[in-house]
Amino acid sequence: MSAVRRKFGDEYQAVGLARCSARRERQRFVDKNGRCNVQHGNLGGESSRYLSDFFTTLVDLKWRWNLLIFLLTYTVAWLVMASLWWGIAYLRGDLHQAHGDTYSPCVANVYNFPSAFLFFVETEATIGYGHRYITERCPEGIVLFLFQSLLGSVVDAFLIGCMFIKMSQPKKRAETLMFSRAAVISQRDAKLCLMFRVGNLRNSHMVSAQIRCKLIKVRRQTPEGEFLPLDQCELDVGFGTGADQLFLVSPLTICHEINSESPFFCLSQRSLRSEQFEIVVILEGIVETTGMTCQARTSYTEDEVLWGHRFLPVMSLEDGFFRVDYSQFHATFEVPTPPYSVKEQEENLSQSSLLNSPFEKKTRREQVCPPDCADAAEEKNKLPAKLQKISSRKEGLPPKALRMSSSNTEKTFSTGDLLKIQEISPISDGEDSDNRMQLKALKINAKAVTQSTSELKLQKDFPGMGTLEVKLEDNFPAKL
Repeated sequence: MSAVRRKFGDEYQAVGLARCSARRERQRFVDKNGRCNVQHGNLGGESSRYLSDFFTTLVDLKWRWNLLIFLLTYTVAWLVMASLWWGIAYLRGDLHQAHGDTYSPCVANVYNFPSAFLFFVETEATIGYGHRYITERCPEGIVLFLFQSLLGSVVDAFLIGCMFIKMSQPKKRAETLMFSRAAVISQRDAKLCLMFRVGNLRNSHMVSAQIRCKLIKVRRQTPEGEFLPLDQCELDVGFGTGADQLFLVSPLTICHEINSESPFFCLSQRSLRSEQFEIVVILEGIVETTGMTCQARTSYTEDEVLWGHRFLPVMSLEDGFFRVDYSQFHATFEVPTPPYSVKEQEENLSQSSLLNSPFEKKTRREQVCPPDCADAAEEKNKLPAKLQKISSRKEGLPPKALRMSSSNTEKTFSTGDLLKIQEISPISDGEDSDNRMQLKALKINAKAVTQSTSELKLQKDFPGMGTLEVKLEDNFPAKL
């Protein structure tokens, strides 16, 4: 095998590339030129519906079939009508009798079939050479002449009208509407967007131009198990904001914002390689010169969507006018773009916001700190200002003492508890007098609180003693 590769290296590589490209190329639903790759078969008895709209059927036929039908129709009509004129001359005996001065034939100077054919053509085309003419002594000839005039007008109107409409079809106008060969995905205004470019090569405008996009997924299965071979869904290109209404004077970049409502919400740079979809673009508008509606179509497969690219600008300002350089119409360049999908970006943003929030910080602290440390921190927040100051300086204070010292929440202090606090954490000789004074004030305050709470219990037992209430209120501390 290696010898074969060394001998036919170039040919082997070419065949390998051809096979690779053939494998990657798949069947399109809509070609780049807008032709739909759909064929209708097994119609059965429904084929008669085409004859019910025969005019549209003729218009939809290809040019070679239209020209063939055009020639056959006139040829058959001429031969049939010429045969009728020859038959009248034959039945009256005009072909066998000499046309003298006294003899009055149905059609003068008709001797055989070629002369009858020439008479029909002269009558149909209103040429009127004057040599052959119909006489007044031929009533059947007059009737055939009227029928020929009516039938000729109908055939001319039908065939000439068909040819005129086919020649003036707006499909040719769509040939001068351009679409970019590839679509790009990049950020615009801090939002991930799918973009492609459209342009008009003619100076005549497209009136009321509107653009639509369809996403066709090759294979999709519903939660109920139904298999959809070609599932179609809409891509929003500004329907709600009016951005889909185009003023197509210069090339425009059409933008589809990828958000939570977009079918590309979960699409990332990595998943783009394994996806199979087709984006069908439909541009509709009224031709300014003819007033006929024109529609141009194209499509983009997943291989024609470039991640992290942007279109080159094609507009430039010249002396008094804007110039469009169509040589750069399909050109793109790379730009920094996150390779993640919009869904992944939103999830990462929400996680980072939760980590930065105070609630998350508290939760992490509770997970890291032991229960005793958490209780101490919680009780420290409930302490009065003086105790908080003391506890911040004396970190060795146990949690039990901190819980007993919260006078604003529990109000169940006693002097015995304060004495226990002194026994557990005695003040060293080296501390300043400020700490001693604060602890002494705390003992006095706790004693007063204990006394006041006992007096409140006494007041609850004897609610009728008004004078006692006044005395108790006089003994309350300032805060109570």
